[in-house]
Amino acid sequence: HRIRGDINVLLLGDPGVAKSQVLKYAEKTAPRAVYSTGKGASAVGLTASVHKDPVTREWTLEGGALVLADRGLCLIDEFDKMNEQDRTSIHEAMEQQTISISKAGIVTSLQARCAVIAAANPIGGRYDSSLTLAENVELTDPILQRFDILCVLQDRVDPVEDERLAKFVTGSHMRSTPTNELSRPKEEPANPAETPDTPPDPTRAADGTLPQELLRKYILYARTHIHPKLSTTSFDQNKLTSLYTSLRRESATSGGVPIAVRHIESILRMSEAHARLHLREYVREDDVDAAIDMMLQSFLGAQKFSVRKSLRKKFEKFLVRKEDGGHLLLHLLQDLFRNESLYQNIRRRRKKGAKKDTEKGDDDAIVLEVPLDEFEARAKESKVYNVLDFCQSREFVDAGYELDQRKGVIRRN
Repeated sequence: HRIRGDINVLLLGDPGVAKSQVLKYAEKTAPRAVYSTGKGASAVGLTASVHKDPVTREWTLEGGALVLADRGLCLIDEFDKMNEQDRTSIHEAMEQQTISISKAGIVTSLQARCAVIAAANPIGGRYDSSLTLAENVELTDPILQRFDILCVLQDRVDPVEDERLAKFVTGSHMRSTPTNELSRPKEEPANPAETPDTPPDPTRAADGTLPQELLRKYILYARTHIHPKLSTTSFDQNKLTSLYTSLRRESATSGGVPIAVRHIESILRMSEAHARLHLREYVREDDVDAAIDMMLQSFLGAQKFSVRKSLRKKFEKFLVRKEDGGHLLLHLLQDLFRNESLYQNIRRRRKKGAKKDTEKGDDDAIVLEVPLDEFEARAKESKVYNVLDFCQSREFVDAGYELDQRKGVIRRN
């Protein structure tokens, strides 16, 4: 029995929240992608069609968008505008990732191992928060259950965000002007270490983001060579079981998208994808926590606004916040420095007993240091794997610590 490994995503939101732009960016970034629209695609256009060759008078089989996107992405815009019969035809492709054909004496099965990213508009054009997601879109439960992630995008009024978006749009149009290059003064290098003689790092853009071509190669390498494995010790199975039973119980009482066994597989798929994104060979507990967080955000976003806050409190125990990890790492670091301070005090006393003429200046100028490797090992025992982000946080600096990556130590005066 083969289990689907690709993740299906549904983007549901108000007009003007850049759903189509996300699909176009995914089309240019993915190594293989096929773009289609709901009105311009039919059942045979998405699956497969049978034609009679005018020369040989034989029946030929031609694959549709899902077959052409094998081992890639199939992007469907205006998903809600499709006919119900056309949407029903892709049920098999979205779950079993195969398309069975039995037409004109041709009986075969085609591979459709692709991830589906669909964009849809709510009923009436605007998303109503007083209704559930199933009531906001004309999609049946069988098709909604086949999507691993349901993203609700709402166009909320935010003066700060609106100003930033307006500056971005106007700046984008100004940069695309042909005469802009002639009137633009020569810019200074963003990095002071970079001079005109030394070219900048090609793997980083000016704002620190990855270029699209490098991201494309990174995704291709991860999909081709990285295959994370799940083990019984990599995560807490009881936590996943308790989450599934709670989701089933709340979905039956509060409405929204019904939870099925497919959602357990969705969590495992997203866990493997999170590990693959970090080029890891095994799935860790933080990968499962990230997948659970994504599943819960998808489930809570599909609920009514009136019950969303109470449901968030009920599922608070399954969420792992970054603040919790920061407090835990700060406690571990304080414990390490406490042991280091105790060790240095015992060492100084022994020196004073052996040499009474020890210089007093050395006692006052002592600087405590803890190796970064030792801190990472203690953090891994508590199942926290990323400590560099914590070492660059404001909480780390306010506590009086300093990271020296060149020597690989953490200091405190």
